[in-house]
Amino acid sequence: MNQELVSKRFLELVAIMDTLREKCPWDKKQTIHSLRSNTIEELYELVDAIVEEDWDGIKEELGDIMLHILFYAKIGSEQGKFTLDEVMEAIAKKLIHRHPHIYGDVTVENDDDVKRNWEQLKLKEGKKSILSGVPNSLPSIVKALRIQEKVKHVGFEWENIEQVWDKVEEEIVELKVEVNKADKNKIEEEFGDVMFSLINYARFLDIDPDICLEKTNLKFKHRFEQMELYANEHSLDLSKLSLQEKEEIWQKMKA
Repeated sequence: MNQELVSKRFLELVAIMDTLREKCPWDKKQTIHSLRSNTIEELYELVDAIVEEDWDGIKEELGDIMLHILFYAKIGSEQGKFTLDEVMEAIAKKLIHRHPHIYGDVTVENDDDVKRNWEQLKLKEGKKSILSGVPNSLPSIVKALRIQEKVKHVGFEWENIEQVWDKVEEEIVELKVEVNKADKNKIEEEFGDVMFSLINYARFLDIDPDICLEKTNLKFKHRFEQMELYANEHSLDLSKLSLQEKEEIWQKMKA
């Protein structure tokens, strides 16, 4: 990496942000609150590019997110809350402090040791719970995964994957019981337990449940769009076909 060139480009971007904030009517009126939804959108666009392994898209979206970081830092500076320099200094100090196996004399055997040390250091820094760092606004599947990963580091974990699957089956049985009782509140509770257990099972399989579901969403969307195209090409009204007829077209699209 050419650090001199990177530094030059970074300073150019900072200067552009300063100019836009001063002269562009749209940029001038933005606040941390008005930017929030745009930032979330940019993050999801990055996630889409990652799922598709679109490296050009990843490069573009990283740039958009970097711009948002500079935007928030600029507003923070204007409000007298913090500067961009303080942002970078703070994260540098945090990384050094939370990597004592690199910058100190702590010894680790693997990445699990690193994560465990990280969580313990956060508690020493004043965090009341290892779960306090899980944002409430995270999507539910991602949040469940993060919760499970964090409690693992204090030993709240199943011993093997067979136990996790037993829990999945147990929760499915409990869901069926509540479905038969037709109590919607209880059904929601037990359905949530099933999902939480399945997410845990995915973690033991070392796969990301959110990515798995997104791939299934995309696969279903593609196949259904192919069904619609097939029906259109054969002058068929998809809405008027029987379920069996729809299933036959679906199987053709799978093939």
